[in-house]
Amino acid sequence: MTTAMLATMVLCFALSVSVAVSIGLSALVGMQASNAHMLISVKEMFNAINKFPLAAIPFFILAGNLMETGGISRRLVEFAKSIVGGVQGGLPMTCVLTCMIFAAVSGSSVATTFAIGAILIPALIKHGYPTSYAAALQATSAELGVIIPPSIPMILYGVSAEVSIGELFIAGFGPGILIGGALMLFVWIWCKWKGWGKDDGDGRLPFGRAFLQAGWALLMPVIILGGIYGGVFTPTEASAVAVFYALVVGVFVYREIRLTDLYAILRKSVISSAVIMFIIANAGLFAFLITRAGVPEAIGRYLESVLQSPAMFLLGVNLALFVIGMFIETSASIIVLAPILAPVAQHFGIDPVHFGLIMVVNLALGMITPPFGVNLFAACTVAKISLDRIITQLIPFVLVVLACLMVITYVPQLSLGLRDLVYAK
Repeated sequence: MTTAMLATMVLCFALSVSVAVSIGLSALVGMQASNAHMLISVKEMFNAINKFPLAAIPFFILAGNLMETGGISRRLVEFAKSIVGGVQGGLPMTCVLTCMIFAAVSGSSVATTFAIGAILIPALIKHGYPTSYAAALQATSAELGVIIPPSIPMILYGVSAEVSIGELFIAGFGPGILIGGALMLFVWIWCKWKGWGKDDGDGRLPFGRAFLQAGWALLMPVIILGGIYGGVFTPTEASAVAVFYALVVGVFVYREIRLTDLYAILRKSVISSAVIMFIIANAGLFAFLITRAGVPEAIGRYLESVLQSPAMFLLGVNLALFVIGMFIETSASIIVLAPILAPVAQHFGIDPVHFGLIMVVNLALGMITPPFGVNLFAACTVAKISLDRIITQLIPFVLVVLACLMVITYVPQLSLGLRDLVYAK
């Protein structure tokens, strides 16, 4: 069954069938190969999206579109540009820094891609950067949306592995800052080498003026994170708060959203949400069949029996998760694998919060690696190019994140230091 599913998927990709449809068709082939009742497919697709934390996705996408139209995203970009935009390669660095700030109000990397990419991808192209580079940079930077809290995958891991979500959120800041800093350093060196971005500082606002203009926008992360850590609302409820705040600021404070704009904003948000939910639904059915075939359990047993030391176990898990993340949607992978791998990690003496960060960062790579990278499709949609055009530009970014993943894996205090300080462990 598994072989038939993978063969169907490869054939669909070769025929340029869309990713969501390819996953769905391969899953249907798996259903037929295993003689399962076809009604199960409907049930599993519904179950894949019938999860309360996933309600945050359409809300965060809507909040992102409201922030884009209402001037919040633009002001965040201007604020970030006032900090790092004065050097060669400052505009790509601005993209990374803006995504880090936006990640503090968005638990979705897809929402981050649309909200920030709609502004920065055209700006990067205007300043002479290749379209493929702009799309690859935006897709990679937006990955920070699920690493810097609030984070939907962290919520799912916490629920699946019975780990404190608050501790996961606190632990996410170290890895998020490391990856963001590494990406900014890399793009600065890369632009120096390529000779790009010598005029990136044109039109840059002074820091004080940019800070004042972005005041209401910068207050948004304070409200969202303060509300979550203060116990005022859950991370999923925070997405609705983000929508309300973005709407109020865009309509009444900045006055850049008119009532006539709401239809287009809602329509765009519905379409984007439907595409992502359709991918998740098909990935859920695919994951169900893979699980039914015993593939994740076999991986878990193999890793436990073959890899005898904690260091080798973590290396094996990272390799396995990297491959799995290419083919199974991040949320589905966490729901399936966390209950299997977390106990094995604890058997090796690995802190479950640290292991959760390893899983989230690793599987987040699946958002920027073919064939199922949702960030890639979102960035390509904004840039209006095909996926195959950005692969070459994407490889260096993936290598940078992989290097950061190794640091996160083997330097646990990067994740646990702040957690231990806050929770006095």
